[in-house]
Amino acid sequence: MNLFGVFLKGFAMGAANVVPGVSGGTVAFITGIYERLINALKSFDLGAIKLLCSLKLKEFIEHVDFWFLASLGAGVVTSVLTLAKVLEIGFEKYPIYVAALFFGLIAASIPSVGKMVKRWSFSRFVALAVGLAVALCLAFTPAASECTNIFYLLFCGVVAMCSMIIPGVSGSFVLLLMGNYQLIMISSVNKLREGNLSESVPVLIPVVVGAVFGLIGLSHFLSWLFKRFHDVAVSVITGFVAGSLVIIWPWKTPAQTIIKNGEAKILSYANELPQLDTQLAITAVIILLGAGLMLGVEKLGSSKAE
Repeated sequence: MNLFGVFLKGFAMGAANVVPGVSGGTVAFITGIYERLINALKSFDLGAIKLLCSLKLKEFIEHVDFWFLASLGAGVVTSVLTLAKVLEIGFEKYPIYVAALFFGLIAASIPSVGKMVKRWSFSRFVALAVGLAVALCLAFTPAASECTNIFYLLFCGVVAMCSMIIPGVSGSFVLLLMGNYQLIMISSVNKLREGNLSESVPVLIPVVVGAVFGLIGLSHFLSWLFKRFHDVAVSVITGFVAGSLVIIWPWKTPAQTIIKNGEAKILSYANELPQLDTQLAITAVIILLGAGLMLGVEKLGSSKAE
């Protein structure tokens, strides 16, 4: 696989993971690299450790699909570091328009994910309903307060990475529910980008350590799941993706707000219906643009697969 193409797909995954309600796993699924990603992550086992300790670097690189993971990871990291500030400004000034773009992306991806089920049956529809129900439960779960305890940050890393790698489940949204989205994905990332290591590193290191353990553990489970119950797993994922539309719904009003260090921080939002005005027309156009972009990505991925 072209490594620059993998880098671009990683960049798209990173962009998706920064936005609450959007899953980088969905991007990986649609662009055709999801199962390869899972299998590559699963390959970090005792065999890989033995090859590394024996300094058999060539065999280690082949065993873990190193260049694929390195290119994908570089894309994700580049995206997070460069887009965090842009998205912060976007959410502050144009929250409806930013959410509308990703709403269109997700909505257009649902048929693409669903058609990956090889044969639909009653059990597959039940699995889809379960995935949809879980996503809706997440959407209406009240958010927690911000916490900088090192063990809580480790747990945030584990949970966020698990949700980032599952299509339709947003790691950023889970961090929002856990109260640490602003601390981790916006404040600490921007401070790191600005060179403020004293404030960013103590927060990000525990999160990264937790994320690595969560990633390796979940990859083994997902690899087994896709081999044994492929259609059921994809059906659940389709439900996750469909349910996430409620989370990324563009029209919201603040539901929970706290005052911290003299600043008002919004913990959660309540969905509302849009008003018939010019903003609605612009938002509808942006949703269609997002849908068109996703359809273009899917077409590009399928044409390359052929």
